[in-house]
Amino acid sequence: MSNPNIEQLAAAQKANAEVLLALLRTAFSGVERLTALNVAASREFFNNSIANSQQLLAAKDANSVANLAQPSLEKLVEYSRSVYELTTDVQKEVTSVIEAQYGKLTKDAASAVQKASAAAPVGGDVFAAAMNSVISASTQAFESLNSVTRQLSEIAEANIQTATKATGVKAAATKAPAKTSATAAAAKKSTAK
Repeated sequence: MSNPNIEQLAAAQKANAEVLLALLRTAFSGVERLTALNVAASREFFNNSIANSQQLLAAKDANSVANLAQPSLEKLVEYSRSVYELTTDVQKEVTSVIEAQYGKLTKDAASAVQKASAAAPVGGDVFAAAMNSVISASTQAFESLNSVTRQLSEIAEANIQTATKATGVKAAATKAPAKTSATAAAAKKSTAK
């Protein structure tokens, strides 16, 4: 049995640390953006609650009271869309890092199995075949997981679009408001980072 190459282990450890740091940066950035969005939404909710309370007290009929709910509903859908877009962005960043790392890992594992089977004694080919089977199965599982994740993202996107259509809120890309809400401004600011 050969001694492990210390330089290779150090390089692998450094690469793993870099991947972990990239994931941590992405997660921290996502939390930071979500916090900014939530603070802006809370501020806007508070200000709107005060304004709506005053309008509610001044309302003379049930129709005026009903009209107060629509803007709040539209802002809720806008907030939900912003949260969805933020989480989708973070998920894409994390997925790209993980896919790249997984691709490198499977390539390295296949190479190691190939080298081990070439130097293995009689019967070593059975071990190599078993390892190749494990690598193949894990690759299929990883691809299935990615497929399910994409499908769930598509379902969530469809739900957001349906809610948007149901409330009459225009999509952010086609919307040209005279006054941008604090939630939308925070979402745009966090996306720009």
